[in-house]
Amino acid sequence: MLLINSNLVIFYEDRNFQGRSYECMSDCGDFSSYMSRCHSCRVESGCWMMYDRPNYMGNQYFFRRGDYADYMSMFGMNDCIRSCRMIPMYKGSYRMRIYERENFMGQMYEMMDDCDSTMDRYRMSHCQSCHVMDGHWLFYEQPHYRGKMWYFKPGEYRSFSNMGGMRFMSMRRIMDSWY
Repeated sequence: MLLINSNLVIFYEDRNFQGRSYECMSDCGDFSSYMSRCHSCRVESGCWMMYDRPNYMGNQYFFRRGDYADYMSMFGMNDCIRSCRMIPMYKGSYRMRIYERENFMGQMYEMMDDCDSTMDRYRMSHCQSCHVMDGHWLFYEQPHYRGKMWYFKPGEYRSFSNMGGMRFMSMRRIMDSWY
């Protein structure tokens, strides 16, 4: 497993890269000490999860290299970015187990690649817990990578009910080719 941390994102107060800016190379739990608002950003390198609340709370949005002149209309956001988390580049195998119920109960399936529909592939309407052994993943509330998303790094996630009642129906690996 190889992790490489060379990420850079530039946040701007106003749309179209206007107003004060703030350069960020790592996690930032609250932008309020750097700028009053953030309405556009330029991801120079890396992949990031952006949050519409401080301290990595609220809705999550995945950003990869590119210009986001008006991400609020692009993603249908109601509020601007308030915090961000860097996703380290990962090169290696991907592996996780998803479970039908909380606390790793019910049917279990091991995944090593993307799944655009847990219902189609496993006849599982949604999963309620997971164990990410290798890699970084995005989970989506709807099939075909649509709807709200959530970022999962290696670890055990015993219950999704504490994540705002999210029910995940598709999963995708965050690949090094996205950086």
